[in-house]
Amino acid sequence: MVKAQVDCNIKTLLCEQLGLDPEYLETRIQTIFLDGRPVDDVNSAIVMDGSTLALSAAMPGLVGATLRKGSYYASMRSQISYREMALPKPPHKGIIFLKLFNLILKELGPIFLQKGVWINGKDISDFFIRQPDDFWKGCEEARIDGKKIDLDKLLDITWVNKHVFLQLMPLITRRQ
Repeated sequence: MVKAQVDCNIKTLLCEQLGLDPEYLETRIQTIFLDGRPVDDVNSAIVMDGSTLALSAAMPGLVGATLRKGSYYASMRSQISYREMALPKPPHKGIIFLKLFNLILKELGPIFLQKGVWINGKDISDFFIRQPDDFWKGCEEARIDGKKIDLDKLLDITWVNKHVFLQLMPLITRRQ
């Protein structure tokens, strides 16, 4: 989840608020779903509080070509394509659910994790529980609200019914 100004168009959200380069949006992000519907025009599709925005690079095959924004085959999906259904409200703070797929996940995932994202507490708890010993050996430090915490105590925290702000910082190695 990402906190942002909502009731704005996709381009404004991604480029002005989340810092994506407009050229990256135009050329690299080829398939966009807003609340489960394919989007062709990022300037007119309005992201509302609680919306789910899914981003993908080009997907293979006829289905990928059909779902691609501005596709020649877009008319084949006219029944499911995004259409504005309500008048937008003035922009205000809200939460969106952001899903990244294939190459977009590899390219943007680390950037969003470094800026920070909100995660359902149950999901983070389940993640911690599933990790093998090798994962924990690779962790040098954990912090909650900026305060250092013993890694062993992460498993003891009750995360359920909470939202956790997760921010992953790259490890900076120093050569001596």
